Amino acid sequence: MLKKAYHWSSTWTGTVVIVFSIIFFLAQAFVIPSGSMKNTLLIGDMLFVKKFEYGIPTPTIPWIELKVLPDFNNNGHLIEGDRPERGDIVVFRYPANDKIHYVKRCVAKGGDIIALQDKHLFLHPKEGNEFVKKNYPKKNIIKIQDKLWVVNPYKNDHPGIHNDNSITRETSPYMQLFDTIPVLVPEDEFFMMGDNRDHSNDSRFWGTVPYKNIVGTPWFVYFSWDKDKKIRWDRVFRTVKSLENDVKEIDTTTHEKGIY
Repeated sequence: MLKKAYHWSSTWTGTVVIVFSIIFFLAQAFVIPSGSMKNTLLIGDMLFVKKFEYGIPTPTIPWIELKVLPDFNNNGHLIEGDRPERGDIVVFRYPANDKIHYVKRCVAKGGDIIALQDKHLFLHPKEGNEFVKKNYPKKNIIKIQDKLWVVNPYKNDHPGIHNDNSITRETSPYMQLFDTIPVLVPEDEFFMMGDNRDHSNDSRFWGTVPYKNIVGTPWFVYFSWDKDKKIRWDRVFRTVKSLENDVKEIDTTTHEKGIY
């Protein structure tokens, strides 16, 4: 039996089936195309995305984005799974064009209220005031009317998150980078933001991401090179979590203009 399976896997048919099974259900290659997540993820990082982290997305042939099965559950997933948690880095399909993949950080989930004031992120979790008291440092908590809000809840744990101090109200056409009114995140949807806060095209501009668009989470970097095609060996075969913990300083000298 094992011998037959080995010989079958060595055939062209077996190889194609195995490769597509991996792509459909386990992992898929993904290249970071923009600097919206620097310095956590850099342009030229080539990742394997763990596709089973939040369930199994409805199988799609990459490159041509052709679905091979219907969306039986009407939620974008062949097998439903856990949802992204606050702080997770998530790969998802852009809601305005589901053939395009984005990678951002989940900063709020269904039932949370989120707002931005003068570039500071404010979060009131769905679980309420007692949850805030038990899970966040007192110095990061403020009270507005009857709600406790956490100010910049992710910066201490995720050092790649930063602002570009050269972006000011006077120089930027994007007011969403500075202030937003409080937003109640719909159930089973997620508010996504890039770690490169002042250069990220994210939920501040086009809204929340439904679960059906969630693909997975970055697993590890299998290859990385910079714009000059110089290999960044210190990033190869590293998990995203380990890379994130290594972020010691933010390179603000090579920001492209605008959001991406």
